[in-house]
Amino acid sequence: MSLTMDAKIATPTTHAGHTQSKFHTFVQIAMVLSVITGVEIVIIYLPIGKWLVVSSLVVLSTVKFLLVIFYFMHLKWDKVFCTILFFIGLVLALGTVAALLALFGAEASAPLTSQILHHSAPVIV
Repeated sequence: MSLTMDAKIATPTTHAGHTQSKFHTFVQIAMVLSVITGVEIVIIYLPIGKWLVVSSLVVLSTVKFLLVIFYFMHLKWDKVFCTILFFIGLVLALGTVAALLALFGAEASAPLTSQILHHSAPVIV
């Protein structure tokens, strides 16, 4: 009976070592995210083309997003099905945002002129 108790005691020790390595991984990822954020701030103030600033910020933000979802949201250690569900929701959200931007874009937000108001259909009361 003491052999099984010793085996149960030995199990948390190996689990603690595994948790400790995840902790170091999380700290390293947090440092990488901090460095990427610093690079993003520096890029904003560099005298380079606007297209280069925007494209580099998009790439760096995508890298940060992927690091956060795979490590801090634990998608790396989850089942593949959970990851697929997450990305399906992400695609649906991006589609919704794209549709809303198309519907309520800058030209839809332009103020009405008096000419447009006079040519509109009459209001029936």
